[in-house]
Amino acid sequence: MNKKSAFLIAPALALGALALSGSPALAADTASYQTTLGALNGSSASGTVMISVTGDQATVTEKVSGLAASFNGQPYPHVQHIHIGAQGTCPAPSADTNGDGVISTTEGGPAYGMIGTTLSTSGDTSPAAGTDLTLAGMGSDFTYQRTFTLNADTAASLKAGKAVVVVHGLDPATLSAKAQAEPSDLVPSLPLAATSPALCGTLAVSQMSSMPGGAPGTGVTTAVAHSSTTAGPDAGMIAGGSALVLAAGGALLVGRRMSTKSVKD
Repeated sequence: MNKKSAFLIAPALALGALALSGSPALAADTASYQTTLGALNGSSASGTVMISVTGDQATVTEKVSGLAASFNGQPYPHVQHIHIGAQGTCPAPSADTNGDGVISTTEGGPAYGMIGTTLSTSGDTSPAAGTDLTLAGMGSDFTYQRTFTLNADTAASLKAGKAVVVVHGLDPATLSAKAQAEPSDLVPSLPLAATSPALCGTLAVSQMSSMPGGAPGTGVTTAVAHSSTTAGPDAGMIAGGSALVLAAGGALLVGRRMSTKSVKD
């Protein structure tokens, strides 16, 4: 090789080496996670969730169906979250420690943990928004899509395979008489059905970058928001209690009691 050829080839080799050295860093900043949501507490619902993460930005795409449909003539609000900080699993029937036939949010806590991120339709994604009905998915079937800033604790749980998506809200007519008479373990002014889990799934690393069959549905929101975590398995749900009660006094008409006749499929 003469000096002229070497002069031309050396810069090209250097650029190639630089590009290769950058590839692992780019790959490390991007990941996808998915889960199939399974029914809890006899909800008969189902769903899928895909989360694509690039840096600290997460895009969540979720499709659910078969949830409790309406309350007092309005679409039933289903608060939903990414839970973290526990076993990273969905609770077994044995989690129902008081024998009322319902695994409450606190009874499921040892399996899926506290709220890491609220999957709200707009605004706050922190645990503080955990029970804000005005930011919940609505009705029996909906598609949720949103991009937001992912907090470090939720990101770490995703990477560790310990992040769990939980969708809350049951039809009280499907519960035992004992459970129908009980208040929520999180917001006592509401019935147990309002905050108990209906769907659950542990997020795992996915080889896909987007949800298959991504036809848009209702309840789609795209926004950017910052989130943070708080201590205790139910701290986020309790912190949002006042927001939930305020929402209850509005169009959703959530009162202190929910009779069996109130929820219509």
